[in-house]
Amino acid sequence: MAFREKSPIEEMLIILREVPNPSDGDSESAAHNPLAIEVFSQTLFMLGSKSLTHAHAAISKYQPIFKLILDSEEAQLHVLKAAYHVWKLDTQMMAVAVDMLLKYQVVECAAVANWVFMKEMKSEFTKIYLWEILHLTIRKMNKHVTRLATELSEAREKLRRAEMNSSDSEDNEDGNGNEKEKEAKDVPTEEQVDKMEEKLEAAQADQKNLFLIVFQRFIMILSEHIALCDTDGINFNNTWYRWTIGRLQQVFMQHAEQVAQYSSTLETLLFTQDLDKNILEIFHQFQALRA
Repeated sequence: MAFREKSPIEEMLIILREVPNPSDGDSESAAHNPLAIEVFSQTLFMLGSKSLTHAHAAISKYQPIFKLILDSEEAQLHVLKAAYHVWKLDTQMMAVAVDMLLKYQVVECAAVANWVFMKEMKSEFTKIYLWEILHLTIRKMNKHVTRLATELSEAREKLRRAEMNSSDSEDNEDGNGNEKEKEAKDVPTEEQVDKMEEKLEAAQADQKNLFLIVFQRFIMILSEHIALCDTDGINFNNTWYRWTIGRLQQVFMQHAEQVAQYSSTLETLLFTQDLDKNILEIFHQFQALRA
């Protein structure tokens, strides 16, 4: 009713605060209200499911509420669950919805990666759309890092040129004062460049964390599969295993340039010598190709 009456955001928040929190007894989950998040998200997505335009408008309009009620990655997972509940029969729209949630910063890339590997998504694990979602998430993170790196490089170059020209600027007054003044305004300060560096470092940390999550999840499900098959005395190299190994290889190959930056970290933390040789071999193949 509040949506249809286009109630102000303040009134929406009051209504959401009145929703009972099933996690009140759980100190780890009590920080957010999963019921309120899923009710709000599902209702919003249902109203936005008429078309892409409706979905964009809905998520954009109520982005401030998402920002206030999503205080953790666990909370963001409830939004993704709600989106799946609404669009599970329309996989193309589900992929678009996740892209929009990332665009409007409703959810973070790490949350999407963890959602892909959740037990609740087991029935979808071998469906193409789920992997399209994972790769679009990784690409979005990679583009973000690349953009920040480019902006920082350009800013450093402008600052360098400005410092080189400043020493002889007074000796070359030639009537182009307005043009020089305009150029000076475009030159970033050292403080601004420092902030850009910090922003890039934070984004690179997020990128590394995203790859660590993805590869750790692959290792967990593949190791579990191999162990269970060994216990049952059956061959682990079945259709599911080959599919999943293929998807792992795809992540390495499609994002090889970015993954290579964190190769030593992956080798130290995840692809260690005590890992099953069948899984470890995929990492070694990647290293050999990049050598």
